[in-house]
Amino acid sequence: MNYDELCDRYRDYIDCLNQQDWRKLDALVDDDVEYNGAALGLSGYRKMLEEDFRAIPDLHFTIELLICDPPRIASRLYFDCTPHGMLFDLPVNGKRVRFAENVFYEFRDGRIRKVWSVIDKTAVAQQI
Repeated sequence: MNYDELCDRYRDYIDCLNQQDWRKLDALVDDDVEYNGAALGLSGYRKMLEEDFRAIPDLHFTIELLICDPPRIASRLYFDCTPHGMLFDLPVNGKRVRFAENVFYEFRDGRIRKVWSVIDKTAVAQQI
Protein backbone atom coordinates (compact mmCIF):
# COMPACT_ATOMS: atom_id res chain seq x y z
CA MET A 1 0.00 0.00 0.00
CA ASN A 2 1.20 3.50 -0.71
CA TYR A 3 1.14 6.41 1.76
CA ASP A 4 -2.38 7.64 0.96
CA GLU A 5 -3.89 4.15 0.87
CA LEU A 6 -2.32 3.22 4.20
CA CYS A 7 -3.49 6.45 5.89
CA ASP A 8 -7.01 5.89 4.55
CA ARG A 9 -6.93 2.28 5.73
CA TYR A 10 -5.90 3.39 9.22
CA ARG A 11 -8.67 5.98 9.37
CA ASP A 12 -11.12 3.23 8.34
CA TYR A 13 -9.82 1.17 11.27
CA ILE A 14 -10.35 4.05 13.73
CA ASP A 15 -13.88 4.59 12.33
CA CYS A 16 -14.53 0.86 12.76
CA LEU A 17 -13.54 1.10 16.42
CA ASN A 18 -15.57 4.23 17.09
CA GLN A 19 -18.64 2.67 15.50
CA GLN A 20 -17.94 -0.67 17.20
CA ASP A 21 -18.51 -2.29 13.82
CA TRP A 22 -16.84 -5.57 14.78
CA ARG A 23 -17.90 -7.28 11.52
CA LYS A 24 -15.52 -4.95 9.67
CA LEU A 25 -12.59 -5.68 11.96
CA ASP A 26 -11.51 -8.85 10.12
CA ALA A 27 -10.96 -6.83 6.94
CA LEU A 28 -8.69 -4.41 8.81
CA VAL A 29 -6.82 -6.60 11.31
CA ASP A 30 -4.72 -9.67 10.48
CA ASP A 31 -5.81 -13.08 11.78
CA ASP A 32 -2.44 -13.40 13.55
CA VAL A 33 -2.29 -9.90 15.06
CA GLU A 34 0.15 -9.24 17.89
CA TYR A 35 -0.36 -6.61 20.58
CA ASN A 36 2.69 -5.43 22.57
CA GLY A 37 4.49 -8.65 21.70
CA ALA A 38 1.63 -10.99 22.65
CA ALA A 39 0.05 -13.14 19.94
CA LEU A 40 -3.65 -12.39 20.48
CA GLY A 41 -5.02 -13.36 17.11
CA LEU A 42 -8.04 -11.59 15.66
CA SER A 43 -10.53 -13.05 18.16
CA GLY A 44 -8.37 -12.08 21.15
CA TYR A 45 -7.82 -8.60 19.75
CA ARG A 46 -11.53 -8.14 19.19
CA LYS A 47 -12.27 -9.38 22.72
CA MET A 48 -9.77 -6.86 24.13
CA LEU A 49 -11.48 -4.01 22.24
CA GLU A 50 -14.96 -5.12 23.27
CA GLU A 51 -13.84 -5.22 26.91
CA ASP A 52 -12.45 -1.69 26.54
CA PHE A 53 -15.85 -0.46 25.36
CA ARG A 54 -17.66 -2.30 28.17
CA ALA A 55 -15.41 -0.64 30.75
CA ILE A 56 -15.58 2.75 28.97
CA PRO A 57 -19.01 3.11 27.32
CA ASP A 58 -18.21 6.57 25.92
CA LEU A 59 -14.83 5.50 24.52
CA HIS A 60 -13.93 7.41 21.36
CA PHE A 61 -10.63 7.31 19.49
CA THR A 62 -9.47 10.72 18.21
CA ILE A 63 -6.40 10.91 16.01
CA GLU A 64 -4.19 13.80 17.16
CA LEU A 65 -1.13 12.90 15.13
CA LEU A 66 -0.64 10.48 12.25
CA ILE A 67 2.70 9.61 10.70
CA CYS A 68 2.90 7.12 7.88
CA ASP A 69 5.93 5.26 6.57
CA PRO A 70 4.50 2.22 4.75
CA PRO A 71 4.03 -0.45 5.94
CA ARG A 72 3.96 1.32 9.32
CA ILE A 73 1.77 3.93 10.99
CA ALA A 74 2.56 5.94 14.13
CA SER A 75 -0.34 7.67 15.80
CA ARG A 76 -1.09 9.68 18.90
CA LEU A 77 -4.64 9.03 19.99
CA TYR A 78 -6.56 11.24 22.40
CA PHE A 79 -9.26 10.08 24.79
CA ASP A 80 -11.78 12.09 26.81
CA CYS A 81 -13.98 9.54 28.54
CA THR A 82 -15.71 8.31 31.69
CA PRO A 83 -14.58 4.77 32.60
CA HIS A 84 -16.46 2.61 35.10
CA GLY A 85 -14.53 1.10 37.99
CA MET A 86 -10.82 0.56 37.38
CA LEU A 87 -8.74 1.86 34.48
CA PHE A 88 -5.08 0.82 34.19
CA ASP A 89 -5.34 -0.48 37.77
CA LEU A 90 -6.48 2.97 38.93
CA PRO A 91 -9.84 3.54 40.71
CA VAL A 92 -11.44 5.94 38.23
CA ASN A 93 -15.02 4.98 39.26
CA GLY A 94 -16.93 7.09 36.75
CA LYS A 95 -14.70 10.18 36.85
CA ARG A 96 -14.09 11.87 33.51
CA VAL A 97 -10.45 11.54 32.45
CA ARG A 98 -8.36 12.68 29.51
CA PHE A 99 -5.24 10.89 28.31
CA ALA A 100 -3.24 9.97 25.24
CA GLU A 101 -1.93 6.79 23.68
CA ASN A 102 1.12 6.59 21.43
CA VAL A 103 0.65 3.59 19.20
CA PHE A 104 2.57 2.06 16.34
CA TYR A 105 1.12 -0.32 13.77
CA GLU A 106 2.70 -2.57 11.19
CA PHE A 107 0.51 -3.62 8.28
CA ARG A 108 0.74 -6.77 6.18
CA ASP A 109 -1.36 -7.20 3.04
CA GLY A 110 -3.45 -4.17 4.01
CA ARG A 111 -4.28 -5.37 7.51
CA ILE A 112 -2.83 -4.57 10.93
CA ARG A 113 -0.34 -7.29 11.85
CA LYS A 114 1.47 -5.79 14.87
CA VAL A 115 0.51 -3.14 17.41
CA TRP A 116 2.77 -1.49 19.99
CA SER A 117 0.93 0.75 22.45
CA VAL A 118 2.07 3.08 25.23
CA ILE A 119 -0.70 4.75 27.23
CA ASP A 120 -0.15 7.82 29.40
CA LYS A 121 -1.30 6.27 32.68
CA THR A 122 0.33 9.05 34.68
CA ALA A 123 -2.11 11.56 33.17
CA VAL A 124 -5.03 9.43 34.41
CA ALA A 125 -3.48 9.06 37.90
CA GLN A 126 -3.08 12.83 38.20
CA GLN A 127 -6.79 13.38 37.46
CA ILE A 128 -8.24 11.06 40.10
